[in-house]
Amino acid sequence: MVNTVEPIEPTDEQLAAEAARERSDGPAFRTLLERHREHVWRICFCLLGNEHDAADAAQEVFVSLFLQRAEFAGRSKYSTWVHGIAVRTCLSQRRSRGRRRLRETVATEETLEQSSNATNATDISLSLDLTRMLETLDEEDRALVIMKYAEGYEYEELSEVFGLSVSACKMRVSRARERMRTRFSDRTSTNS
Repeated sequence: MVNTVEPIEPTDEQLAAEAARERSDGPAFRTLLERHREHVWRICFCLLGNEHDAADAAQEVFVSLFLQRAEFAGRSKYSTWVHGIAVRTCLSQRRSRGRRRLRETVATEETLEQSSNATNATDISLSLDLTRMLETLDEEDRALVIMKYAEGYEYEELSEVFGLSVSACKMRVSRARERMRTRFSDRTSTNS
């Protein structure tokens, strides 16, 4: 019987330390990008709402990761640090592209409404309602709600990503949900 020892994959934190020592985009940095590429894109898509802006934001996140690769201090998990950069990048892009995004959203909604058939019209309507509800929140509260409920983050992780206390995250998510519930109470009560 031959015992083979499978190599242990380095952790993100170990790769980050190695990437900080690399002079360019060496193997450690490329491995980190591959590990986090899909999740970063998903966060960007959830926060920005369309593929084009998500791709732009994800690219900007990866450039930031490269430029800041020596700045990871290890006070949190590497993935939390990466997701924090992604969230801040998306919030910045939403602020700077707000008008364009609003026009795209209206055009997309019109296209969806025109092309939908009766079987999925309810699903599209609910999706558009949720999008409208989220749009009533300020940028950071919207991101908190999306990261909590769409991405499944725990309050402790949100605390690290947003630089808030756990109780502040809980309070802001709760207040954001209450604002949406109050503002759309007539809509939610007819759909219940």
